[in-house]
Amino acid sequence: MSSLYPIRFRPVLKETLWGGSALRERFGKKALSSTTVGESWEISGMPGSASVAANGFLKGNTLEEITEVYMGDLVGDSVYEKYGNEFPLLIKFIDARDKLSIQVHPDDRLSAERHHAWGKTEMWYVIDAEPGAVIYTGFRKKTTREEYLKYLAEERLDELINITPVARGDVFFIPAGMVHAIGAGVILAEIQQTSDVTYRIYDWNRLDQSGKPREMHTTLALDAINFGLDSANLTRNSPGINTTTLLAECPYFRTSIIRFDRPVIKDYSLTDSFVIYICTESMAVVECFGHQEEVKAGTTVLIPASADSVTLIPQGTATLLEVFIPQKNKLK
Repeated sequence: MSSLYPIRFRPVLKETLWGGSALRERFGKKALSSTTVGESWEISGMPGSASVAANGFLKGNTLEEITEVYMGDLVGDSVYEKYGNEFPLLIKFIDARDKLSIQVHPDDRLSAERHHAWGKTEMWYVIDAEPGAVIYTGFRKKTTREEYLKYLAEERLDELINITPVARGDVFFIPAGMVHAIGAGVILAEIQQTSDVTYRIYDWNRLDQSGKPREMHTTLALDAINFGLDSANLTRNSPGINTTTLLAECPYFRTSIIRFDRPVIKDYSLTDSFVIYICTESMAVVECFGHQEEVKAGTTVLIPASADSVTLIPQGTATLLEVFIPQKNKLK
């Protein structure tokens, strides 16, 4: 029997200008100070913000240390071959008490050239949204650089971008190159490539805590923006009970939602990837390798790739996001 087990990690909390108190009040994320928390990095291989195991005999070890020892058994042979000890995904919860800046992320090529880093393709799953809350994604129409710069100079950039009223369960897929922003009053889960490269292009004339405007990256962003992305990339699903419903799939991740009120057995024998469960509603017990680990709303757990199957046991009606790295030949 494998010595591995479902691994939980200590969240890394990020205080932000636009964050609030929902991650503490709703999910029990406790910051060292009383200031606003915008992000909880649940599973992270980012240098300086690496996840540390919180349970089992690996408790206290970083994700990179665990990957270095268990390699393909932890992340999958094909995943390890491509990424080595660098964990390929960053999983977050985000509380946007105020709206975020309009921004864009470079793709793999540009990010490697400029920052020696991966690009950033991501997706959002809306956990909750206040009435009237919106999300900004993609241009309303195919746009030229000149038109974009004109709207930016006139501080009307939001008029050029899709503004979508959002509700619980909405899904947005945001490839590198798509302009985007989270509006005020939204709590969501974010699944993204391991990258923290962000080009801020408009910040609503907001001032930081020292009373100064935040830095903009207008010139850097120009080469990163895909002006042909003219869709909001919104998906609305009505997932059935005791089924797995696909939400988003790309070369970097495959994310599905599982709503269930009875035990579910998941077969991962052909997956060749770790699996991450993100609990968004109620709670469940995750069982594999003879170990049981409870996940409740606002928590995550990492299932090693060597697990051939996992049993999910709900407490009431539970909702989990299921995330793993798809194999190339299985992409649609």
